[in-house]
Amino acid sequence: MKAVQTHLAPAAIGPYSQGIIVNNLFYSSGQIPLTAEGNMVTGDIKEQTHQVFRNLQAVLSEAGASLETVVKATVFIKNMDEFADVNEVYGEYFSTHKPARSCVEVARLPKDALVEIEVVALVK
Repeated sequence: MKAVQTHLAPAAIGPYSQGIIVNNLFYSSGQIPLTAEGNMVTGDIKEQTHQVFRNLQAVLSEAGASLETVVKATVFIKNMDEFADVNEVYGEYFSTHKPARSCVEVARLPKDALVEIEVVALVK
């Protein structure tokens, strides 16, 4: 196992890593809309989802993976009524490659984020 750490994504806010590589698979921790400096992105669900994807791209790159090698994504949203907005942004990042996905509504996310996404990807 190898822990992944990059300064281009927010540092873990607890006793965990940004992600772990096992064999040829990368498992990300959930990414919320924090900037690399640790500031919460304020704004609507679309703005927050874009920041989550910037964070995912940074940790995937550090792991030797990319959005194109993601095999599974899990999306956690605070309000299922905002699913269409999250899905619209999600589709900008996964336009031709469409990994398996789950999406669930949750009562609360860290730092009161509106969205959190974790992925599993093949390492190149």
